[in-house]
Amino acid sequence: MNLLRTPFFEHHKAAGGRLIDFGGWELPVQYTSIIDEHKQVRSSVGLFDVSHMGEVFLRGPGALDAIRYLVTNSIDVPNGHAQYTAMCNAEGGIVDDLIVYRLSDEEVLVCVNAANRKKDFEWIRDHNPVSSVEVVDESDQWAQIAVQGRNAQAVLNGIASVDLATVPSFGVVHASVGGVEGCIVARTGYTGEDGFEIFLPVSGADRIWPAVMEAG
Repeated sequence: MNLLRTPFFEHHKAAGGRLIDFGGWELPVQYTSIIDEHKQVRSSVGLFDVSHMGEVFLRGPGALDAIRYLVTNSIDVPNGHAQYTAMCNAEGGIVDDLIVYRLSDEEVLVCVNAANRKKDFEWIRDHNPVSSVEVVDESDQWAQIAVQGRNAQAVLNGIASVDLATVPSFGVVHASVGGVEGCIVARTGYTGEDGFEIFLPVSGADRIWPAVMEAG
């Protein structure tokens, strides 16, 4: 079986990551010790490659109406904020849990789980209730990293074009990070610690990983 690789694969390999099959992706399960790495994130900061996640955009007049039909939350948050939610089928079964990023009244980013990328996109496309809204799977155009831990803000502020102290929990901003333009930076994550998830153009992947490592 040919496993998929993220744009950061060579960095994982060079750092001695123990690579495994993670939902069809060749990703590191650990570098040294899972316990040590867990403690590192709890006490300071850690860097994660989450480029296997999918990015689906809804664009056009009625984008909010479309996403509200598709997920269980009303996405009643201001522009520039995100909400964790679930997408259900007609019987109430869960298609996937995901985060919806309300970029504007006419643009919504849906971050879907890696194993469900194709299925989720097809579900959103096929059940989109608003004809003026375009549903686009841009998963292959974006890389994604998570910088998590109490020192995440301090690390990233040195290489970000915005003051991340002004970004609230589940807030979303456009910025350059590590010299990479066109990033979407969200104060979200799954570690239980403070931190940020950064969506970036794939073309910037080679620059952002060493920039974050050097800053941290």
